Amino acid sequence: MGSKNMLKAFSTVVLLLVSLSCLGLAFGTEPAFAEKPEATVQEINEPLEVTIILQRVYLDGEISEEKVQETIWSMEDFWAKYDKWQLVDMEKKKAVFRQDVDDISPLLKANGYFGLSDEGVLTIFNGRPEGSNIIQSFFQIDLGRLESIKRDQLKKGIPIRNKHCFEEVLETFKPYTLNENH
Repeated sequence: MGSKNMLKAFSTVVLLLVSLSCLGLAFGTEPAFAEKPEATVQEINEPLEVTIILQRVYLDGEISEEKVQETIWSMEDFWAKYDKWQLVDMEKKKAVFRQDVDDISPLLKANGYFGLSDEGVLTIFNGRPEGSNIIQSFFQIDLGRLESIKRDQLKKGIPIRNKHCFEEVLETFKPYTLNENH
């Protein structure tokens, strides 16, 4: 289902829930108009409480999630607020939006290092390569072709401080990819 269709479906579900809630049907209670004959359609304007999950997908594959509670007063304002996001999932009182971020994750900026795994794979570690957690692996390096200076850099760990550094290291080591046809 396309993003626009999901947005339209979500709007319909939200409006239906608001309508049912005002009538008391959504939660199995007596309809509101049974107690108050003067109840009208204007009561649909009550706010709707929804949990919003905002997922940010970074170039390095990391996904961060932020959970927020939204009070929806106007569907038009709600969709305008999230127009730069893609709706990926929706339920009765929950919506998940995703956004691709053209940058590396805060985790990599703070503590990411390029290095070599025990198998000679170019890898990003959380901390320096010796004994740290692997975040992401890329490609096998032909260690026979790799210059000793570059091997030493990878052994110590190359800090990843920004997107430029991330891309530069990948490009620098791509020519040393192990070709399995040899």
